[in-house]
Parts: sequence; structure tokens; C-alpha cells
Amino acid sequence: MKLLIVDDEIGIREVIKEYSKNEGYDTLEAENGIEALKVLENNHSIDVIILDIMMPKMDGYTTLEKIKENYKIPVIMLSARADEFDKLQSFNMGVDDYVTKPFSPKELMARIKVVTNRNKQTLEEYNYKSLKIDYLGHTVLINNKEIKLTPKEYELLCFFTQNKGIALSRETLLSKIWGYDFYGDDRTVDTHIKMLRNSLGEYRYLIKTVRGMGYKYEEK
Repeated sequence: MKLLIVDDEIGIREVIKEYSKNEGYDTLEAENGIEALKVLENNHSIDVIILDIMMPKMDGYTTLEKIKENYKIPVIMLSARADEFDKLQSFNMGVDDYVTKPFSPKELMARIKVVTNRNKQTLEEYNYKSLKIDYLGHTVLINNKEIKLTPKEYELLCFFTQNKGIALSRETLLSKIWGYDFYGDDRTVDTHIKMLRNSLGEYRYLIKTVRGMGYKYEEK
């Protein structure tokens, strides 16, 4: 799991980063809202954002507004402000949790788990125009008609939709879909991508070839 820590206090960032490392999380950092938005533009696999309110250049509320306009990433507000007004304003703007400073790093880690687990539970289906994937029912519909996919085609499609906008190498796809001990080569991936594109018909364009690397799922 990957966290983005947005706080102008380097000591706070270091503490969160250290505890996150112990939990096995990767971390990215930004010291203000402007930097945070730049990080988000270049990283499409962030699972949760820890966001301070009082920061220079762009405060937490303004940053939160811009995040909510463009991304569906859970946000935990981290602030020295303990007033009810600030908490209510934050929740009204869409934060998933609110933690006041000084805080317990262990409690913050626990809250991160709760927020991310809650967010994962909402991922029961995927919808894009008339394409629908029911993750729980393991079915794929186009124009309300079920399309038949092989098990590997279905796994590939789910992996793509859950990693939208990320360029995925053939090696990554082999290891994630077929397993590290699979004895095969890049042609296995290419063959299944061709089959999946044919099955998707009018939505075949969603799976784009990244020359010299692999593939990327990208909505228009």
C-alpha cells in the first residue's frame, strides 16, 4: 500500500514514514498542497492521503477540494485544530477521518487500515459507459449482455481496471496473473491480451499497448 503524507513539518512526516515502513507501506511526501497535487499527477497508485490543514502556499482545505475534484482517494485530515467546527467542515468536504495533533502514530496506522478496508469494500463493481464488471459475481456485461471470458481473461481485466492509468510490464502481468513460478514467456501475455481485446469488442481500445514495455488500461 502507498501513502502520500502532506505536511509542512518534516518531523511529522518522518514519524509517519517510519511507522508506515514498519507496516510495510510505501510512502511519498509533500510539504504543501501544491507539491501534493504534483505528486498525485505523477503517481496513480496512491491508496490513502494524510493531509495537514495549516500549510504554506496552499492549505489543507484548498488541497482537499482539488483532490476530491479529480481523484477517488481516501483522505485522513491531520491537524492541530481540535475545534468541532474544523472537524465538521472537514467531514462535510469529504474527508474519511480526522486526527488531531499531537497524535499516536500507532493509532494513526490503525485508522489508515480502517479507512482503506472500508474503501476496498466499496469496490464491488466497475462501470464504464455500458461496460460493467461485477467483481463479486465474477461476471462482465456489455450493453446488459454477459460476455464470456476465460478465467485468465477475467483476471487480466480485473487487474487492469484496478490499476487504471498505470503502465504494466509483461513481467508484472505474468507474475500477478500467472504466478512467479509460471514457466512461460511474453507471448503468453500478448496472446491473452489479444483474446481479451476481441472479447471486449467496442471497448478493446481501453487496453493500450505501451511500446517496449507492456500494456495500460486507460479510460477516454
